[in-house]
Amino acid sequence: MSFDPASFVFTPQDSPSEIRASTVLPAARENVEFTTEDGKVLLGELALPESGEVTATLITLHPLPTHGGFMDSHVYRKASYRLPALAGVAVLRFNTRGTASPRGTSDGEFEEGIGERYDVEAAVRFAVERGLPNRWLVGWSFGTELALMYGATEPVAAQIEGAVLLSPPLHRATDVHLKEWAASGKPLTVLVPEHDDYLQPAEAARRFSVVPQARVVGVDGAKHLWVGEKYAARVLDEIVDDVTAAGAGADGLPRQWAGRVATS
Repeated sequence: MSFDPASFVFTPQDSPSEIRASTVLPAARENVEFTTEDGKVLLGELALPESGEVTATLITLHPLPTHGGFMDSHVYRKASYRLPALAGVAVLRFNTRGTASPRGTSDGEFEEGIGERYDVEAAVRFAVERGLPNRWLVGWSFGTELALMYGATEPVAAQIEGAVLLSPPLHRATDVHLKEWAASGKPLTVLVPEHDDYLQPAEAARRFSVVPQARVVGVDGAKHLWVGEKYAARVLDEIVDDVTAAGAGADGLPRQWAGRVATS
């Protein structure tokens, strides 16, 4: 049975508590699905602020499904748990073709980033049709390849503001795609762990130098999977700084919450 995000049970607190990996903050959450141009039905979840305007929309592209990546990969799960409440940010997570999670399994099979072009286009189209504003691609590992390969070309380019990349390996994405981003002029933030398995900060700065508007940020101590609350929180701060006018604040997003909470 597909996981129902409405099943979270929220309870009031007598005093503020620390936001932990399993903390779920209030949001309007719903299971969603959308169909690609080649007929694949993709499954996902949309988390919106309970009230107030949507300040930005994240369209998340998960790590490699053949190595455990899916819509619930921990940084994206934490984004959906926190950002609607803390920053008014909508978070769209979904399984690319052939990928499974507790939400269910999307149609199709893994296609090495080629057929996944239709997945990116369908996710962006869904966000547009739902009227979600200020849309950004957020790619992690394999997801960065999809963002780089398809985010700066039509029909996606006209429908997004820019992209944030987490741990880009630059395996499938080439200098051709980087030059397309350069020509688009769209913002590109690249978060690179100091101890990444594939591309470390100095080499990332060199590779992304062909994109004048790219901002490459090396994160001391971090690894490819951003394991540890310290690093996941840093990623969310950087994303909110990039995609919202207010940003995460001088001290980053709040690390405590005084309202209703649930536990995942």
